[in-house]
Amino acid sequence: MAEPLKNLLHPGVVMEIADRLSRCAPGFDPDRFVASAGDGLESLELMQRSFKIRDALVDSLPMDFPEAVSILDAALPNGNAPGLTGWTLLPASQFVAVRGLGDFELSLSFLRRLTPHFTGEFAIRPFIHQEQERALETIRRWVEDADHHVRRLASEGTRPRLPWAMRLPRLVLDPRPILPILTALLDDPEEYVRRSVANSLNDIAKDHPDLVADFVAAHIAGASPKRLRLLRHASRTLLKQGHRGALANFGFEPPLGVAAHLAIATPTVRFGNDLVLGLTVRNANGSRQRVMIDYAVHHRKANGDTSPKVFKWTTATLEPGGTFELRKHHPMRPITTRRYYGGAHLVVILINGQPAAQADFELVMA
Repeated sequence: MAEPLKNLLHPGVVMEIADRLSRCAPGFDPDRFVASAGDGLESLELMQRSFKIRDALVDSLPMDFPEAVSILDAALPNGNAPGLTGWTLLPASQFVAVRGLGDFELSLSFLRRLTPHFTGEFAIRPFIHQEQERALETIRRWVEDADHHVRRLASEGTRPRLPWAMRLPRLVLDPRPILPILTALLDDPEEYVRRSVANSLNDIAKDHPDLVADFVAAHIAGASPKRLRLLRHASRTLLKQGHRGALANFGFEPPLGVAAHLAIATPTVRFGNDLVLGLTVRNANGSRQRVMIDYAVHHRKANGDTSPKVFKWTTATLEPGGTFELRKHHPMRPITTRRYYGGAHLVVILINGQPAAQADFELVMA
């Protein structure tokens, strides 16, 4: 079994932070910090552990914010000199998000220096929320930074719906202020950065589907293979939803004369085994058609209702009068993001976003 995420912050991390800060600031009291941060730490989940260590930093570092930041700055790696890295810096970044809102420029400058050692994407969000225009003016300059971690911070930290982080309601309502940042990074040389851009656009698509479809349309002509992958990944939610503009961006039109037959080879599936799908697709139209085939499993919920989850299957070109067959094994096994319930389930085949065939199966819990 995988190690719980909460164990990324453990008493050893607290000791490491205490040791490094006491080396950088002779007046820092490591015993006080360890006692405050470690008390009850192991009973908490990951983010609660980080908040507790952050609060211990608030209690232990100088009240003068520039002085406190200078200590944290000195604790970062410098050239070949070791320093705090990785998860040890999550509480430090949160310290800045809490204590630094009154010292805007110093805080953002420090988070820029911190992010190559551990992302500052969570910590910059309170600054964006408090003074969006001022924060974005600084963040837009980061798209030209030599360090790809800083460039990614510009796209990831401004995501309207960043997982695990506070939402940015003004950007959820109107994401246009961050589009220049995303545009500047479309052809970034690092996949790490480009994937962040795609995820931000996909976030925006959940609230503004037409805006993202139009953005993709404006940047797809002559796109390199890397940019094309980015734009396709950015459109993934829209494509699953069958958004006509998004489909058209990638050459998919509403299917004409396409017939599909779905056969479920396992009408009863015991939990832990595979659902086996067989699909036959025929193009009765007189013209060639490009099709994207997905399938939605309507999972049963505790109250007896069902909720669909769309899964990618394949894309193909159908010749006039042509037929092809597909087979798919879909696992019905435990995952952390879904709880399964026994009973009748529905599978719906989607061709270019349009329902084309469906069939039922019964899930039996072991």
